Amino acid sequence: MNKQTTPWLFIPSLYLVEGLPYIIINAVSVLLYSDLGYANDKIAFWTGFLYLPWTLKMFWSPLVDSHSTKRRWLLTSQVVLSLLFLLIGALVCIYTFVTAGNLAASNPFFAYTLFGFLLGAFASATLDIATDGYYLLSLTPADQAGFVGIRTIFYRLAMILGSGLFVSAVGALANKQNPAQGFLPWPYNWGAFFIALGILFLVFAAYHFYALPKPQQDKPVTVSKTHAWTEAFSTYFKQKNILYILLFILLYRFGEALLDKIVPLFLSKPVSEGAIGLSMQQLGMIKGTLGIGAIIAGNLLGGFLLKKWGFRKCIWPFACALVLPNIFYVYIALVRPSLAVIAALITLENFGYGLAMMALTVFIMYVSQGKYKTSHYAISTGIMALGMMVPSMLSGKLQMWLGYENFFWAAFIISLITFAIVPLSFRISVLEETEKTFRERS
Repeated sequence: MNKQTTPWLFIPSLYLVEGLPYIIINAVSVLLYSDLGYANDKIAFWTGFLYLPWTLKMFWSPLVDSHSTKRRWLLTSQVVLSLLFLLIGALVCIYTFVTAGNLAASNPFFAYTLFGFLLGAFASATLDIATDGYYLLSLTPADQAGFVGIRTIFYRLAMILGSGLFVSAVGALANKQNPAQGFLPWPYNWGAFFIALGILFLVFAAYHFYALPKPQQDKPVTVSKTHAWTEAFSTYFKQKNILYILLFILLYRFGEALLDKIVPLFLSKPVSEGAIGLSMQQLGMIKGTLGIGAIIAGNLLGGFLLKKWGFRKCIWPFACALVLPNIFYVYIALVRPSLAVIAALITLENFGYGLAMMALTVFIMYVSQGKYKTSHYAISTGIMALGMMVPSMLSGKLQMWLGYENFFWAAFIISLITFAIVPLSFRISVLEETEKTFRERS
């Protein structure tokens, strides 16, 4: 790395750009289709399917390693994302004009934009691989340790921007109930949002083209042996207690996965459909800004407690923090409390989720051991994404069948499975050995 180039010039922006497409594709897409009037089962199934690239990215990460540089991969991914967002914005505007705003009646619009989001998901997953690889190659070991908190903060800031401030801005651009109060006719505001997002990514790509140093280590690796890939997978799936490991990673967040797509729909759909009917501004503030802020606070506290007490002492209270707040949505569906109460409950639920997620992160780190530690971590996170994808895809059908209130009861009861799989973690030998080392160091 050029000694005159400080990581402050590119690390914050790199991780801001890495986080934005993930939240746009997996969360904002749900709000787009909800606002346009598509059915919950259709939204949940197909936007749940968008987790697939993050599930599969471990399979093409060697391609990123062995072809071209990480710098070129991440710049290309940013340009591709820019073009895809511009395309989605153009499709919104074109089909709004063609259908006179009745986009929910247009199956081609849904198919085309969903395909755009899917391509964007592959580009985003590739950006993840390239950005993390570039981080390791462009920074010294001391800088890597020093900037690990910075990269996390800016990645989380992207979550707040994407699902909070950006969503609020979409709502401010057009008033669906009172068009005279908006700046644009609805739903052209969504087209303007994605076009602006595409331009923003193009600006970031141009900035990074000039700002990113070209480290000497950033070059294609020589892959002369094919056994490394197969050995990484075989050692992962042959490790002792692998069944317990897989069950824990897949089922720890099962209840949260069921709620993932339905909660934004419940909050944003009209009251006439049994939902809460929040505006985009209200939803952006509650779910995006306060909610993501609470997750960050939970992450920070969870990391501190895990460092102080270790996984075994923290897992039960963390599991309670993950599962028990799910009952809040039953209460909201039954009582329909004030906006302030809804905001407080969702913020508290997100804080518990942030706390509990740190336990899963540490668990994955513990079971990613040996010669292929990095590959094992990628496999574990891919399995974790699969654990989110399948329940979220099925949640829409379940909600349409049960209605919101009964669905939230079912999701809460099903989420109790977390308590059943927590004891499995205590039977994993590598976890016991790692915890023993932790206690000795403490």
